[in-house]
Amino acid sequence: MSLVDTIRNAFVPVRREGYPFIAAFAVASLLLGAAWTPFFWIGLVLTGWCAYFFRDPQRVTPADDRWVVSPADGRISSVGPAVPPRELDLEAGEMIRISVFMDVFSCHVNRAPVRGRITRIEHRPGKYLNAELDKASSENERNGLVIESPNGVVAVVQIAGLVARRILCWASAGDDIGIGERFGLIRFGSRVDVYLPAGATVRVAVGQTAIAGETVLAEFGGEITPPLVRVS
Repeated sequence: MSLVDTIRNAFVPVRREGYPFIAAFAVASLLLGAAWTPFFWIGLVLTGWCAYFFRDPQRVTPADDRWVVSPADGRISSVGPAVPPRELDLEAGEMIRISVFMDVFSCHVNRAPVRGRITRIEHRPGKYLNAELDKASSENERNGLVIESPNGVVAVVQIAGLVARRILCWASAGDDIGIGERFGLIRFGSRVDVYLPAGATVRVAVGQTAIAGETVLAEFGGEITPPLVRVS
């Protein structure tokens, strides 16, 4: 690794959506530190964590339509058949669902699992249950995107968690989106579900750690060959 790469990796960009929170933590640290010095150091650690939470590192994404990549950093919490949220109006019945759980130390920038056109985006208010619970898919606040990909309809759903209180989505219905392209963010602990059509072969297992835009979750047919990549 070159010196330039080392320096670049040491200073990971931070999403601008995190600036107000980082500033608030920093100001609180100064004010509380004026009353009692240990509060300043505690606040400084929390400010550093806040900046770390809103990090937005570059990722190297497989540029191959056969692959489905993870939309989020975190742990694969479930894999199996499930019915997509009703508001997405998908008539396929059960689809293959892969869930990625993000804790408060995960990078929370979400990326498109496939290339295609976004045909529908639906937001639904709801509860803030532990995102690891299966019923969080149907009861928690969520935002779903339907993507018409080269291999059929794929849905990706951002789900608020126990601590999360805001789902951000920068994409719009009608947009073309590339695999691994950033489309949203969930603040402070959450989960993302990917719904895949029949014909997709799952390539991950429950408990595995996933990296957004890089980890291959599933494959659509064909022999496995080294894919091309792009940095996004």
